[in-house]
Amino acid sequence: MPELPEVEYAASRLREAVLGHTVASAVALHPSQRRHFPPEAWQALCGQRIGRIDRRAKVQLLHFDNRAVLEVHFRMTGDWEFTALHEDPPRYERVRFETREGLRVSLVDSRAFSVVRLHAPGTFTGIEAGPEPLGNAFTVDGFAAALAARRAPIKPTLLDQQLVAGVGNIYASEACWEARIHPATPANSLSMPSVERLRDAIRHVLATAPVGRYWAQDGVSEEEIWRVYGREGAPCKRCGSRIVRTVQAGRSSYHCGRCQRRR
Repeated sequence: MPELPEVEYAASRLREAVLGHTVASAVALHPSQRRHFPPEAWQALCGQRIGRIDRRAKVQLLHFDNRAVLEVHFRMTGDWEFTALHEDPPRYERVRFETREGLRVSLVDSRAFSVVRLHAPGTFTGIEAGPEPLGNAFTVDGFAAALAARRAPIKPTLLDQQLVAGVGNIYASEACWEARIHPATPANSLSMPSVERLRDAIRHVLATAPVGRYWAQDGVSEEEIWRVYGREGAPCKRCGSRIVRTVQAGRSSYHCGRCQRRR
């Protein structure tokens, strides 16, 4: 599933490809996308120039010169592909934009879970989410105050986008390992030094993430990329003990049985 580093990379690719381009045509090719991106929205985009492309949490935002904003969420398996207009469109193309400059931009998604939504000029009010984890607003004091009100286990708590924006299942497990915190530790029981360690760990795993590809592609194994995620039964890269898999809130969690002991 694309998480913050992958979405940031996707936004940078999109920015490099189409920033400053003008939309010649747009269409949603799958019924699930048409629910949020109907024909009247396609038509409203035609003739509009893309003036800015941002990312907020796991959402990409295309800002047009008329102040309309296109919100794109990849969900599980979305990605961008770019082709010339004379080339065949890619497989699993769900939404298509063509620009006057001669580029086809395809939102490809094998499971068709992605969401594309157009906000009319002047109506976009932002994405409701917590602080960006790599930004200055993600402070230790603010993080500690937010965790103090939460009794749930820390690892699934990190998936709450209102707590911190863009942290998903993979990087939550990775951060807990980096901080030597058991994923089942109640969030409100963490000491201030533990909170600071975890905040720094979140920053570290996101800053050193394998951007430029999704981890499941290109024949690269989980053993090569992750410190703990997906490595059930493998030796811990820090102490050599066995990596354990558990299920929390319906999602797989991974931790070291020795250096992430519950305290």
